[in-house]
Amino acid sequence: SLPAASGLAEMGAHWIHGPSPGNPVFCLASRYGLLGPEAAREENQQVEAGGHPPMPSVTYGSSGKVLNPKAVREARDLFYALLASTRAFQGSKEPPWPSVGQYLRAEIARTVPTMAGGQEDARQLQLAVLAACLKLECCISGTHSLDLVGLEPFGEYVSLPGLDCTFPGGYSSLAERLLSDLPEGTVLLNKAVRTIQWQGSFREEGDDARVFPVRVECEDGDVFLADHAIVTVPLGFLKERHQELFQPPLPERKAQAIRNLGFGTNNKIFLEFEQPFWEPEQQLLEMVWEDESPLEEPSADLEATWFRKLIGFVVLQPPEQHGHVLCGFIAGKESEHMETLSDAEVLSAMTRVLRTMTGNAELPAPRSVLRSRWHSAPYTRGSYSYVAVGSSGDDIDVLAQPLPEDPRDPRPLQLLFAGEATHRTFYSTTHGALLSGWREAERLNQLFQAS
Repeated sequence: SLPAASGLAEMGAHWIHGPSPGNPVFCLASRYGLLGPEAAREENQQVEAGGHPPMPSVTYGSSGKVLNPKAVREARDLFYALLASTRAFQGSKEPPWPSVGQYLRAEIARTVPTMAGGQEDARQLQLAVLAACLKLECCISGTHSLDLVGLEPFGEYVSLPGLDCTFPGGYSSLAERLLSDLPEGTVLLNKAVRTIQWQGSFREEGDDARVFPVRVECEDGDVFLADHAIVTVPLGFLKERHQELFQPPLPERKAQAIRNLGFGTNNKIFLEFEQPFWEPEQQLLEMVWEDESPLEEPSADLEATWFRKLIGFVVLQPPEQHGHVLCGFIAGKESEHMETLSDAEVLSAMTRVLRTMTGNAELPAPRSVLRSRWHSAPYTRGSYSYVAVGSSGDDIDVLAQPLPEDPRDPRPLQLLFAGEATHRTFYSTTHGALLSGWREAERLNQLFQAS
């Protein structure tokens, strides 16, 4: 057993996706010296991973054996070729299907022919691996099902080159670094906001000279008057609460964009072990349920089968820092069901899954479990956004538009909107979130320079 590790576990953002010069999170992290020597290597910045980390992986099947890597690779290559082909429908007036999921299933049905004779089991394995690929894509898109993700706008998302990397000191090391440049007391934490009033004429007690259009009232009764408020709350919170949060309510166009866009859940389940059962070089343990196929309806019984949505586990590196820890990923309704279970129930389900996959009925249970619960979190209500069927990149731009809408309004930019769900090409990422914040700050800079 290792000496007491620092036990760092990222409950939220995990990777810098596409750490290369076009990624502002990577640039800041490099400038502040927050990355390991590996991450900043020139070669790493050139890898075209397409948003899918090419880690040394091992794929377990539910029969309790490691699956044939060649068969797994062929099925996966087919899946990524099909996924890449969705880009062709960007801007198309008549896409063949409304959703990415329906398109992929139709293509899978077309390209995985019923193999003759003894080849049926090879076909079944291929379908099972494809089913696992769909679940991984649900995690990446933060959605319950790719049937909810719009096909036509799907290609607008841009993935940057570079081999995804993590922060040795945790993602918060970047936020702390940025905060350290601000004057003491600038940032107030644990100040839940009850309402944001705008289009008003608010005065401070005893100061009649100055009138403010915006008034922010906190749950604890504290009030802040302002000319401008930048709203960066997650889309999940806006979906649930925008009606009560804003007074007067947001214009219908903006409310419609909030309703149209997709917002789903992707959670992590950390498992800590006394001893690793995996090989030191393995970075990713993937799970394939060999009886599944993307062409068949999955079981609707969440209670009994929720854990099948788990895509597998990333091995946290290095063990000297983390201990022997696996980080599992699970999205969608199953992930939301997991949030309602006790730690003991989750731990026991994960132990069963790992015993099934390794074929080792004696595999020791993990010694502890820790998990995120992004759907239950009242101020997030999920993880991040996707462009749903029935919405488009235009909805993202509408969400990002400041209020009031009339450009001739004498009190412009009362409400500004930032956050990952307001970035048309980098939604669902920390670099999208960062750029959106800079965008709104720049909007205010322009206004102040003009006046």
